[in-house]
Amino acid sequence: MTLHPVISAVTARVVERSEASRAAYLDRIRAAAQPTADAARAGLGCANLAHGFAAAEPVEKTALRGRVKPNLAIVTSYNDMLSAHQPFVDYPPVIKKAAIRAGGLAQVAGGVPAMCDGITQGRAGMQLSLYSRDVIAMSTAIALSHDMFDGAVMLGVCDKIVPGLLIGALSFGHLPTVFVPAGPMESGLPNGEKARVRQLYAEGKVGRAELLDAEAASYHSRGTCTFYGTANSNQLVMEVLGLHLPGSSFVNPGTPLREALTKAAAARAVAITRQGGEPTPVGEIVDEKAIVNACVALLASGGSTNHTMHLVAIARAAGIQLTWQDLSDLSAVVPLLCRIYPNGAADVNHFQAAGGIGFLVHTLLGAGLLHEDVRTIAGRGLSHYTREPHLRGDSLTWEEGPKASLDLDVLRPADDPFAPDGGLKVLTGGLGTAVIKTSAVKPEHRVVSAPALVFDDQDDFLTAFGEGRLDGHDLVAVIRYQGPAANGMPELHKLTPALGVLQDRGQRVALVTDGRMSGASGKVPAAIHVTPEAALGGPLSRVRDGDLVTIDAVTGSLSIDADLRGRTPSGRALDGPEWAGTGRELFAAFRATVGPADLGASVFPGHPVPAQEVPVVQHS
Repeated sequence: MTLHPVISAVTARVVERSEASRAAYLDRIRAAAQPTADAARAGLGCANLAHGFAAAEPVEKTALRGRVKPNLAIVTSYNDMLSAHQPFVDYPPVIKKAAIRAGGLAQVAGGVPAMCDGITQGRAGMQLSLYSRDVIAMSTAIALSHDMFDGAVMLGVCDKIVPGLLIGALSFGHLPTVFVPAGPMESGLPNGEKARVRQLYAEGKVGRAELLDAEAASYHSRGTCTFYGTANSNQLVMEVLGLHLPGSSFVNPGTPLREALTKAAAARAVAITRQGGEPTPVGEIVDEKAIVNACVALLASGGSTNHTMHLVAIARAAGIQLTWQDLSDLSAVVPLLCRIYPNGAADVNHFQAAGGIGFLVHTLLGAGLLHEDVRTIAGRGLSHYTREPHLRGDSLTWEEGPKASLDLDVLRPADDPFAPDGGLKVLTGGLGTAVIKTSAVKPEHRVVSAPALVFDDQDDFLTAFGEGRLDGHDLVAVIRYQGPAANGMPELHKLTPALGVLQDRGQRVALVTDGRMSGASGKVPAAIHVTPEAALGGPLSRVRDGDLVTIDAVTGSLSIDADLRGRTPSGRALDGPEWAGTGRELFAAFRATVGPADLGASVFPGHPVPAQEVPVVQHS
């Protein structure tokens, strides 16, 4: 199938825009690669090497002394509080044994923090969430910094953990790297029922006990949450990037197939080292075509808006300049093929049963919407990822996946989509630049023009809702000072039930914020990630109650009927005791140096986007 012209054009301009930075990156990682067949540790002095194998078992110590067998670094996000990461407790011994059987070695090189946005939602700890991605990247780099390793195995699942692991791995882009998922928990309380109870609680119609029962029935066991938020978007993106084994993302924990895939991932990590005979550095896999493929898969599946930042940051870590406009242009031609909550009633287990990533890749390739000629850990060509794993006795095999959806209510072919576009749009205008996810927003709610009600904290909005001050009139809730430089850009999920109640009552409502809403962006139109943010003097800092604000997801505009030029910024101060406690004082340096949302909201310096690519904000 001929590649779609827009996919081709976007890829070409990413390549052109990234020419200098990508070349510099490739020069760096190729220079870091060992030029001989010896293991990386061959360059270490005797004292250095002795430290590196001092704690190893005798057989492994002998092999490590030999400086020939490839040694894998295991970097893990294990902790036993978070359901998605708890299964990793058993992975290192399994990976070590599988690596030895494959002719290699493996050592746990380090751990990275893993925090849960679901637990910290609406709490002070949420202000550390986005920053944790870059902390994880730095932790990954520290783990890989010992020159003991010829490849790496990354154990991570959730929101900031996987992007952080990948950014860290790309700083060691000469190392072959395999990402190993843990899989989703089995289906519990349907997501639609959970959302219904949340909204009833927001209206005061059920109590805390009923709400907790519903939440516990939804989040009930080991594995990722089953809705299609950032965690499961991560898994799909990693697979389409070619960094997971084909079909491995959504296999449930604790199953024989899950363990077989973990063993196979370790063996494959050995095989793609230089000594294994199929050298496949991660920095060579993550190229411009792979990044565009990841964007297309995210859009076709209705994935998390967090990836409008994470994919930009990941690309920049590989010397690739991706912009929001690229994502918006791709979204205009990539059809929406999945209905997974919050874009539908199904969860990721239903998606997997309907054909999963294998069918999604098959139909997107057939429509010319993905690059097939890419490198992956499974070999050359994305067509490897139309296959799915099967356990036949003790043998793990890959067989062609279904060529037709097994549930058209969940997963559609590219020629019969749920919607003709990917449901992600860039908004620009007098309030700055933002993104909006429309795949869960009904067409009649995609244009809202109403007076602004301005809040500097989501709790102030919820207080106004509880007191009835938002009842009976249309409004655009402006929740500002929530950007990366203000308070770490927390997710604002707690707003969703209240906004949903107002919309269901017949009010015209929308949200404008420099904060995040994540993969749980729902039925109320939300212009999120607004940049320039209020804390840096962006237009949001000059909005006043009553200003007429218009969100138009059809034309892509975010406008205000007011002259902001003569106003001075107003709102909360960004210092004082409010910004200390729960570890927040430790991240003052991050708040002072973090980049804008449209450049990945990262504290790492990157190659600047050329001036003509930066959207110009027109102040009304």
